[in-house]
Amino acid sequence: MNKVKNLLKLLPLLLLVNNLSVAQSQTTAIKAGFLFDTESGTFIQDQLILIEQGKILSISKIGQSIKADKVIDLSDAWVLPGFIDLHVHLEGESSPSRYLERFTKNQADIAYDAAMYAEKTLLAGFTTVRDLGGSGVNTALARAVEMRKVDGPRIYSAGKAIATTGGHADPTNGFRPDLVGDPGPKEGVINSREDARKAVRQRYKNGAQVIKITATGGVLSLAKSGMAPQFTQDEIEGIVETANDLGMVTAAHAHGAEGMKRAVLAGINSIEHGSIMSEEVMDLMVKHGTYYVPTLSAGIFTTEKADIKGYYPEIVVPKAKYVGAQMQGTFKKAYDKGVKIAFGTDSGVSPHGDNAKEFQYMVEAGMSPKDALLSATIEASKLLRAEDEFGSIREGLSADIVAVKSNPLTDVKSLQQVSFVMKKGDIYKQ
Repeated sequence: MNKVKNLLKLLPLLLLVNNLSVAQSQTTAIKAGFLFDTESGTFIQDQLILIEQGKILSISKIGQSIKADKVIDLSDAWVLPGFIDLHVHLEGESSPSRYLERFTKNQADIAYDAAMYAEKTLLAGFTTVRDLGGSGVNTALARAVEMRKVDGPRIYSAGKAIATTGGHADPTNGFRPDLVGDPGPKEGVINSREDARKAVRQRYKNGAQVIKITATGGVLSLAKSGMAPQFTQDEIEGIVETANDLGMVTAAHAHGAEGMKRAVLAGINSIEHGSIMSEEVMDLMVKHGTYYVPTLSAGIFTTEKADIKGYYPEIVVPKAKYVGAQMQGTFKKAYDKGVKIAFGTDSGVSPHGDNAKEFQYMVEAGMSPKDALLSATIEASKLLRAEDEFGSIREGLSADIVAVKSNPLTDVKSLQQVSFVMKKGDIYKQ
């Protein structure tokens, strides 16, 4: 009798487990009017995508009958892989109060903001991002999204970026003397090859998946130089070697040519911004297969805001005006040279959710719409070493799928109005 009573108590749980299993094994079909093929860079008409347990089962020509538990009709839409933004900062967003917020916001405030910005990014069609520097909340957010506690894109987090003393990512730049202290590798500040190794290992220990360094000065930091190199060759080599040992992709923020050159020669995987990139550096990047993540959105945004008195501290204004003005010209030269380009915006400098404006800026600077789309799909996934997981719509990959209402190859601005978003088979916008 007791055994029967115990089984009756377990019955609701058993039914729930059974229902979950059925739901997970359900097949979803998407009727795609025009499907973007990352191999040819063209749209293929009237394709049927079958999805089960978050992955793409098959792709075929739409036939007379469709065997699926759920059918999504996108027959009047242009269907693409979920977009990938390789340079975001989800923990905050530019504003005249941004510098003060370092002293007024606590970790909980930052976490709530980051969750909000992550959802905005996902709804804009970006199903994967690489967060290249925050406080560590970005790494916790990556875990929360993966565990489905909050809605957001798949996040590759760098945790806290790595700098040198006084460098662009030194967290105490601009502080008064009694608050400066002496941050070290744990805080992301290094001054030797040994420090470099420890800083990378600390980030690995903290759960970061990628490594970001600030190879030159920056625009928005409270320091005069935005161009000068900030690591020795030996220090960057220590970072890259250790990251490679741990299987971590590396990225170097860099505006000036010498800092870029040192990073490329050390084996860095991508140069971010690349504002004043020389032809020598471009040739080295082609030779070494180094990716360029241009972040034109940040350049355009900071140039505009630098004309608003009080938006940035005075030390930032001349850097913003100079660097921002160079970025589109550099981008065109690098593209024509054959440098590999992957999509990134620096959102957080520019507003979250506006990520797709980068497509427009890239095309305006001289890139073909096809190559712009490839930069945010298959090329971006290759940089993350994840092309067998996402970045294309093909059998066996994650069902990360977005749609727009007009052909982006002839109307690139249509990418700013995504009408459908699916990540891992779950629909977030329809």
